[in-house]
Amino acid sequence: MAKNREFGNRRLHSLLGVIPIGLFLIFHLSVNFMATKGEETFNGAVHLIEFTPVKLLVEWVVIYLPILFHAVYGIYIAFTAKNNLGRFGFFRNWMFMLQRLTGIITLIFLVWHIWQTRVQAALGATVDFDMMAEIFSNPFMLGFYIVGIISAIFHFANGLWSFAVSWGLTVSPKSQKIMTYFTLIVFVLLSYIGVSAIFAFV
Repeated sequence: MAKNREFGNRRLHSLLGVIPIGLFLIFHLSVNFMATKGEETFNGAVHLIEFTPVKLLVEWVVIYLPILFHAVYGIYIAFTAKNNLGRFGFFRNWMFMLQRLTGIITLIFLVWHIWQTRVQAALGATVDFDMMAEIFSNPFMLGFYIVGIISAIFHFANGLWSFAVSWGLTVSPKSQKIMTYFTLIVFVLLSYIGVSAIFAFV
C-alpha cells in the first residue's frame, strides 16, 4: 500500500511539473519576452494579466498550490534519492543529479522572485518594466536571475524526460533517446527566451 501511494505521489509530482507548472513557466517566459519589444508592450501584457477576472483564484489553483506540492515532495525526493548508477548511463546520472540540484536552486529563486514581485505588488508596488529594470540594475540580482531562470528551465525540460518515462510514453531506449534530444531543444529555446527577456530590462 505504501509503495502504491509513493508511486502515485511521484506520478502526480511529475504531472504537476508539466501541467500546470510547466505550461505556466512557458506562459510567464512569453510575457517577459514582450520586454524585447519595448517597455510599452511589456507593460501592456502585464496590465492585461493583472486585470484578468478571478486572477487570485487562478493563481492559487493553477500556480501556488501545485508548486507547493511539487516543491515539498520534490525536496523529499531530492533527499531520499538513491544512487542511480545501476539503472542509467553516465549522461542520465548527470541529469538525475542536476534535476535535483536545479530543483533546489529554482525553489530558492522562486521564493525570492515572488517576494520581489507578487508580495511587493500586494503592498502597493507596481509590477512593470521600471520595477524589473531597477532589480536588474544590481549586477548581483542580474546574475541571480539568470542562474534562477536557467535552473527553472532546465528543471522543466529535463523533467519532461522523466515525465515521459513515468507515464509510459517513452518505453524503448530509442524513444527515450529521441525524448532526450527533444528536451535539449526545449531547454535551448526557452533559455534563449528567458535570458533575452532579462537583458531587455538592462
